[in-house]
Amino acid sequence: MRSVELFAGIPVTDYERSLPWYERLLGSPPDFLATETEAVWQVAGQGWVYVVQRPERAGQALLTMLVPDLDRRVAEIAGRGIEPAVSETYDNGTRKVTYRDPDGNEVGFGGVPGG
Repeated sequence: MRSVELFAGIPVTDYERSLPWYERLLGSPPDFLATETEAVWQVAGQGWVYVVQRPERAGQALLTMLVPDLDRRVAEIAGRGIEPAVSETYDNGTRKVTYRDPDGNEVGFGGVPGG
């Protein structure tokens, strides 16, 4: 099986306004700046999330990351001043919490029962 590296992009209208929001959401400054208007975070071994200024595409991203302790993640994010827009529990017990950035992009964190 081939190794895969995943880069998931989130287009934003205003990079300077969005960068601090994503730093609070993800809990750190970016791992690197790809360009003057693109920031990149490593969120898993081979998984990266990047925020890039692309006003013509802003507000349409949908991204969900599964985390081992959803309650802890939500509490940490709340401690940095961001509250979820939506919290859901599916029939199988899986939970998902969704945040919306200033452009309306949706970034979710999910947790499985017992995880």
